[in-house]
Formats: sequence, structure tokens, C-alpha cells
Amino acid sequence: MHDKEEALSALFAAALGGDAAAYRRFLQLAAQVLRAWLRRRMAQTPDEVEDVLQEILLALHNQRASHLPGQPLGPWLFAIARYKLVDYWRRHGRRAPHLPLDDEHFELAAAQPEEENTAHDLSRLLAALPEKQREPIRLVKLAGLSVSEAAAETGMSESAVKVGIHRGLKALAALIRREK
Repeated sequence: MHDKEEALSALFAAALGGDAAAYRRFLQLAAQVLRAWLRRRMAQTPDEVEDVLQEILLALHNQRASHLPGQPLGPWLFAIARYKLVDYWRRHGRRAPHLPLDDEHFELAAAQPEEENTAHDLSRLLAALPEKQREPIRLVKLAGLSVSEAAAETGMSESAVKVGIHRGLKALAALIRREK
């Protein structure tokens, strides 16, 4: 819990100092934490979580100069998140439930297990695919290689990599639908 807030604070401080890579990492880590926070609060509208998350991240970016150096980052981050979530509820004609002000320290701790569960679920789903589909997805979609790099690594043609990805993603979608 404390480690995640320290990591966010260190990345944010480096970002304010002009480190673009630290800023990207800050936004990624903040997105993980905030996504978990939003999912618990938006259980009735899970399809809207990513939209609200993007609004929060944009607000964090626009308000980054409002954070006072030396002050804890968590309360600042979650204050912006709360405002954006309440704005979302108001725009959609919903009454905002009570959002306790002191629950953020639990949120930072909760983000990591969800990430581990997601990785486990993804590994399990990928294991159900044939290798011709699993490897192209793993290399291109997860590891970030280009289609040509994945083709060179697997010995498949670029067309076969593209087909493997397409069929594999289609099969993954069917597996996920069956599990729901």
C-alpha cells in the first residue's frame, strides 16, 4: 500500500521535473489504481469505467500544477477522482452515493491483487488457444512486437501472424462470453 503511493509520488515528482517516461509510468500506475477504485464504485455501470477513468486522467494532467510539493499525493489524486465521478453521476441523472474521504489508503493496496488476478485470467485464457493463435497474440498484442517481428520470431509468415491474431482474439471473445 505505502509502496504504491511512494512510487506514484516519486514518478509524479520526476514528471513535474520534465521526465516524460516517468510521467507515462505515473499515468499507467495511476490508471491501475483508479480503475480498481472506479470498478468498485461503478459496479452497476462497468462499461462506463474507462470513460470516467479517461476524464480523471485528463483532469490529473490539467491540474498537475495544483499539487503542492511535499504534500501526500493520494488525497490530491482521489479528490480529483471523486469530483469527476460525481460529475459523471450528475450528467447521467444519478444521485451520487456517499464517498468517504478516508478510504484512499485502502485503494492503493487493492490495485495490485486485481492486476495479478487479471494476469492469471489472461494466462489461463491464452493457454486454451492453439499455439498458432496464442503466440502471435502474446508477441504482438502483449509484448508489443510488430507483425513482421513476430513473424521472424515464430517462423510464421506475416499473413499467418495476422490470421492467428484475428482468429485467436475471436476465440478469446467466445471463451469470455461462455464464462459469463
